[in-house]
Amino acid sequence: MIRIVFLDRDTLAPETVLRAPSFDAEVEFYGHTSADQVAERLADADIAITNKVPIGEAVLPASQSLRHVAIAATGYDVVDIEACRRHGVSVSNIRAYANDTVPEHTFALILALRRSLVPYRQSVIDGRWEDAGAFCYFDYPIENLAGRRLGIIGDGALGRRVAQIGHAFGMEPVFSSYEGLDERQMQTLFNEDFGSPRYASLEKVLRTSDVITLHCPLMPSTRQMISDEQFAMMEQRPLLINTARGGLVNEAALERALEAGQISGAGFDVVTTEPPGEGHVMHRIALRSNVIVTPHVAWAARDAVQALADQLMDNVEAFHAGKSRNLIS
Repeated sequence: MIRIVFLDRDTLAPETVLRAPSFDAEVEFYGHTSADQVAERLADADIAITNKVPIGEAVLPASQSLRHVAIAATGYDVVDIEACRRHGVSVSNIRAYANDTVPEHTFALILALRRSLVPYRQSVIDGRWEDAGAFCYFDYPIENLAGRRLGIIGDGALGRRVAQIGHAFGMEPVFSSYEGLDERQMQTLFNEDFGSPRYASLEKVLRTSDVITLHCPLMPSTRQMISDEQFAMMEQRPLLINTARGGLVNEAALERALEAGQISGAGFDVVTTEPPGEGHVMHRIALRSNVIVTPHVAWAARDAVQALADQLMDNVEAFHAGKSRNLIS
């Protein structure tokens, strides 16, 4: 009988239904798994499911029967792909399940910050409206989105959906170009969506955008891609939005940029360490009236999480049937 081990079932909402596989299998669920428990729990597993529990060279030699790792997420930096390849273990991930939920969360952050919704809400609770003695007051800045440049770093499905929403608000979406995409490909891609190519160099996107939003994977080439040097380029004092991966931004540099006024605010759904421990810089950053930090929930609309769970089992069943899908390795 095939043995399937889900190392961190609690990373999916309790109401999410994970259907039984269509083949004869024993499925073992663990709510959470610490690093020192992974090898033991995968010792006789044929298929591993993980969302945030790392799987790499340290545990693979002890997992002799393991043949497939199904990642319950799109990002796959939690799994050592090369180590899995060396040990004959294939890896699949989840795709295109969050094409609405993440972009909608991105714009929830943008709108809340551009209109100072959080500080205005708190000021009403604190009695400021009565103290003002007028029909309104102007304690916090309010800015429109129409006519502003939306810089998007990452032109996958999520980045493109964000561009579409921004365009509907009257913004000018501009993607950061990157090595390997030629001008002809840019033209083909964006004629379909907006009628003209909308790419610029990363430096130009950073210098000219009023809102900058990140939608790229975390890789060695993108780790801390936004740091002091990049913040110094941001001439428009933009909002910085990150609903992708925490490691894309140097968080100490983010605090310095906020303190220096290099950016007008920040909306982050992801942090380098999740959850951030006591004394983590993001706790200080989150106290600022021009910052919103949410606990990595941009992906977590109920229908999106259920779609993820359904696709996860599709991937497992496809592997068992010898018709693997969504393979990374």
